[in-house]
Amino acid sequence: MPAIRILIKKAAAAQQIITINQSDVERAVGIKKSGYRFSITFIKDKPELMHSNNDIAQAFISVLAEDETIKEFLRNSNYTFSFNSKYQLHIKTNLAQKEVIHPDVQETVAG
Repeated sequence: MPAIRILIKKAAAAQQIITINQSDVERAVGIKKSGYRFSITFIKDKPELMHSNNDIAQAFISVLAEDETIKEFLRNSNYTFSFNSKYQLHIKTNLAQKEVIHPDVQETVAG
């Protein structure tokens, strides 16, 4: 978890990738199977979709929810965690687009 905490913090600047040991994943899930995949988007510290049919995604959500430091990051920004069949976890921040108003369109408030 310490490595994931660091990568979540760094994800504010750029997408982060960490390769997870295959045997650790298989031990955590309890089955040997290749091709684990999931993508979880957290919006205001809650997963956007239910992942009840994916044991590894469910376990990952639970682990993140138990860590106070990570929960604080998730409360302050929206993140997407994607895990691919190469056992790579991608972490990126989903920054809300700021509304840009062209100077010619702005209305004058003062009358």
